[in-house]
Amino acid sequence: MSEESSAVASHPTKGEFDLTRVEWRAAVPGGDIEVGFVDDLIGMRNAQDPDGPILVFTPGEWEAFLSGAKDGEFDPEVLDLEGAEVGAEPGGSG
Repeated sequence: MSEESSAVASHPTKGEFDLTRVEWRAAVPGGDIEVGFVDDLIGMRNAQDPDGPILVFTPGEWEAFLSGAKDGEFDPEVLDLEGAEVGAEPGGSG
């Protein structure tokens, strides 16, 4: 998680993600997830809430995340969220 000001998302061990220099990109126009690169850090945010939290990754963390996504580690049936439907709140009653 990161602490944010209007121009910088700071992480205690990863450093500062300069929001004034990032160019956010989505896989498709109007997509829900945006990714941006600044120096050696990668940021990911919800495009529908651009002022919300930003996940900040190092290059190694980003590669591990992408690898896991490609391998299906985050697919709902793999996560087995107690039978939760896609889009349901984790731990909710569905």
